[in-house]
Amino acid sequence: MNAAEQLLGAEALARHGDRVALLCGEESVSYRDLADRVARAAGALRALGIGPGDRVLLLMRDTPEFAAAWLGVVRAGAAAIALNTKLTEDDFRHIRADSGARLALVEDVFASARPDLSAEQAKQGSLAVAGATVPAGARDWRAELARAAPTAACDAGPATPAFWLYSSGTTGKPKGIVHTHASVLASGEALRLLGIAPGERVFVTSKYFFAYGLEHGLLGALSVGATGIALADWANPATALAAAARHRPVAMFSVPSFYRRLLSEPPDRLAPLRPIRHFVAAGERLPLPVIEQWQGAVGNQILSLYGTSEAYCACLMMPPGSESRGRTGRLLPLTEARLRDAEGNEPAPGEAGVLWLRHQALAAGYVNRPEQTRAQFEAGWFCTQDLFVRDAEGFYIHQGRADELVKIAGQWVKPGELEETAAANPLVAEAACVSVTDAEGFERLALFVTARGDEARALEAASIACELGLPRFKRPKWIRSVAELPRTATGKVQRYKLRELLLRELAGKS
Repeated sequence: MNAAEQLLGAEALARHGDRVALLCGEESVSYRDLADRVARAAGALRALGIGPGDRVLLLMRDTPEFAAAWLGVVRAGAAAIALNTKLTEDDFRHIRADSGARLALVEDVFASARPDLSAEQAKQGSLAVAGATVPAGARDWRAELARAAPTAACDAGPATPAFWLYSSGTTGKPKGIVHTHASVLASGEALRLLGIAPGERVFVTSKYFFAYGLEHGLLGALSVGATGIALADWANPATALAAAARHRPVAMFSVPSFYRRLLSEPPDRLAPLRPIRHFVAAGERLPLPVIEQWQGAVGNQILSLYGTSEAYCACLMMPPGSESRGRTGRLLPLTEARLRDAEGNEPAPGEAGVLWLRHQALAAGYVNRPEQTRAQFEAGWFCTQDLFVRDAEGFYIHQGRADELVKIAGQWVKPGELEETAAANPLVAEAACVSVTDAEGFERLALFVTARGDEARALEAASIACELGLPRFKRPKWIRSVAELPRTATGKVQRYKLRELLLRELAGKS
């Protein structure tokens, strides 16, 4: 078997061959056309010496060319590693060394932006460039494709590596996570829950190098015969609204912070979103104010979804029509879960525990990190380090990270509670809370807010909200305003950067 063949082989093409697989700007690619491109990409890779077990880096925009190359790597029996297009040179070098990749396939716009790095890779004979401008010494990917013959899929077992994900690096160097052909074939459970039918269109604003975007925008869409709508470049409100108006998706997958950005648009600009049946959010906590404001502005609910790069596939999701009430979701069909307290036991009803997951798509561990693998992977289960409560209806409610709970004045405090209290005020656009050790060695809370309008008024509103809505021990010692919250490419808040910001300020005053 081979996952790429399962998605685009003869049986799949008999069902969906003439349907549109991908839409990207002016380009429309059918399933049959994509299958041919994938087979040719596998042939080109073979001509470049890539075979089973090799790793290939892909630094490309989200286009049909990327999709064909990524799936071509899988078809060739190698492992595809899609990279963040905003990756620093240091992180590129780290991932290249960490993965032992034999080839980097880079779009010309990125090769030109990093001429020294490109020249270095070309000199080593490990660079192929897709585009009109190919540096000296690099292989011309499009020329290789033009002369390649379609190649049969390499036979691979379910446990054969098919792709690697690199974590977004919220706390340090990105870490590699290996997924198999079985992971690819588990894609799309959230789309099935939503009832997405063959030929219907799915729009995902998250990039393909991120598990969320890869599953729902590409692999999951292909698994149900749907059409994926791709934005080549990073999404912004204008490009997202234009894509929705042009392609009319039935479902949209994004992150809470992007929905919040859309809510800042004039109400009439949101008209292209109102016909969409389903909106889904993942990647970070979905605040209740965003859910309520979206319902009022667009007329439809946002469904919370939860997954991890280690599990790859979505694991929890709110079913359509269910009341949110701050809940994260129920288990999707392929997922098993259990909660553990600090002693490793199942917590009492209503008490929080750390979520452990078991899934067909679960990674085996982290590349070159045996200690962290032992700490978080155990007998087919993965420790997410996220705290959840399970209610009587079987819904899971996210309580924050187990490593983010802070003991203040002898009592545990959940930073997310401060964030939701502040963000409930309409003058506050976003809020993030971190713990900071004060000059006397005590843990204290710092709240950072972004303003919807005047900065001073937002700071005052956040202060009043915390004073009125929280007991004294939960109130922040410091409240600061920032132009925007620092985030990873996948939308997660980089809290350590906020902590460093305040520590530099405090050091300057001492």
